[in-house]
Amino acid sequence: MARVARTCLRSILKIVNSTLGLVGIPMILYGFWMLRVLQRDMESPSFDDFDSTALWFIYTFLSIGVALCLITCLGHISADSSNGICLSCYMVIIFLLLLLETLVAADILLNSDWEKDLPEDPTRRFHDFREFVESNFDFFKWIAMFIILVQGFSILLAMTLRALGPNNGSKYDIDEEYTSARLPLINPHLQTPPYVVGEPRF
Repeated sequence: MARVARTCLRSILKIVNSTLGLVGIPMILYGFWMLRVLQRDMESPSFDDFDSTALWFIYTFLSIGVALCLITCLGHISADSSNGICLSCYMVIIFLLLLLETLVAADILLNSDWEKDLPEDPTRRFHDFREFVESNFDFFKWIAMFIILVQGFSILLAMTLRALGPNNGSKYDIDEEYTSARLPLINPHLQTPPYVVGEPRF
């Protein structure tokens, strides 16, 4: 019964964890699209030169997408191995990500001048993205709530899977049918046969 529960929990954790990857991949694609549009704009003669560090929004967007994909890979490895250390690392990373998202959301909601804390974005990609989010605020609100619920549920699943422990049982459903000869772990040569024929061998 524990084996079936462990298998179901692994499958559910993989499915829930895949939603983080489904968020990360579009972020990476959108970041590359922004870089391509910026490169096209830089080739125009009316474009002014600026420092490459001014692309903070594009780099941040790409970094968050890559981080979400790496967390998804770690979650799949943790679900497959059911290793306590992997699951603990996964839970800590998801919890820190959830805490960071909560702090950013609280700063945006409570601080009316939160945009002044950000550096200037000469590419205007941040301004365009902000206008797109504001025009579709209800849609993005539901997406944000869904991501937070997925992260909380994945922490709960990882805790449950860690409590069940790794699958150390045998490969067979009925252990009595397939008994295997085993040697003692310490000093296996101490077992002597009940009788000896011929000269004793050392």
